[in-house]
Amino acid sequence: MIGAATSDDAGVYRIDDERALVQTVDFFTPIVDDPYRYGQIAAANALSDVYAMGGRPLTAMNLIGMPTDDVPLEVINQILRGGADKILEADCVLAGGHSIRNPEPIYGLSVTGIVHPNRIISNAGGRPGDVLILTKPLGTGILSTGLKRGLVSADLEQRLEDLMSELNLPGAILAERGLVHGGTDITGFGLLGHLISLCRSSGVAAEVDASNLPTISPEVMKLIEEDCIPGGTRKNLETANSDVTWNGTSQAIKYLLADAQTSGGLLLCISQDRRQEVLECLIELTVPVTAEVGRLVSASESPTPIVVRQE
Repeated sequence: MIGAATSDDAGVYRIDDERALVQTVDFFTPIVDDPYRYGQIAAANALSDVYAMGGRPLTAMNLIGMPTDDVPLEVINQILRGGADKILEADCVLAGGHSIRNPEPIYGLSVTGIVHPNRIISNAGGRPGDVLILTKPLGTGILSTGLKRGLVSADLEQRLEDLMSELNLPGAILAERGLVHGGTDITGFGLLGHLISLCRSSGVAAEVDASNLPTISPEVMKLIEEDCIPGGTRKNLETANSDVTWNGTSQAIKYLLADAQTSGGLLLCISQDRRQEVLECLIELTVPVTAEVGRLVSASESPTPIVVRQE
């Protein structure tokens, strides 16, 4: 049902009228120092692709590469334990995996989930008039870079790790209730890159309200002003720039929109008449934020796929 053509979050294969498989794979190098938290974050990030499609994870397989001469077995075990605990939290089964020796540590999951064929959340499902709701604040890339430079407090580091390891379960719940037209999760290409992909796949354009963008902490904008910006974020902005009408948007907001996220939130396309119902559901599910960051419009009404408005 869904393959590589629309650059969606996962592939979907129909089994029958009631069931379709959701399949994804994701892994990355350590983003935090604590090996257990690294395992949790990497697992949550991989599981998120199933939730972003409206599905529920069924099975997961570990993918791990380690420089075994440099990383002790106890550290590797902590990474795997972090992943296993997050898989358990998702009511998913760890079915095995594969390991190799690798010059630098990598860890992640291959995940298989299930979704009703009529309840899939696709990045091709957005419609003109939909509001765009984001469920996690922005800034993980900026803060992770600040953490490496010793510029982030212990309390903020804890907040960052908590957000990155939080499951995007609301995607499955909203899909099962038929409340979502389309959507995606915000990861390596930043909100800007993933929204551009959604607009292209859906044949629409988007207006983004820069004044309503949530950040993990005011420290995010301070770090941007201090030029604490990861290379991936700079590359995201460079790539997306020609597809955006900025309307005098500040450079700091541009970097925030392009910031490469790890295990970011869901960006959901919701019809106006279901907006309040969705917001109440998300609040009940205690998502980190329920930020209305913009709306979709007809592509013919917009000079570029994205128009950013900053009051």
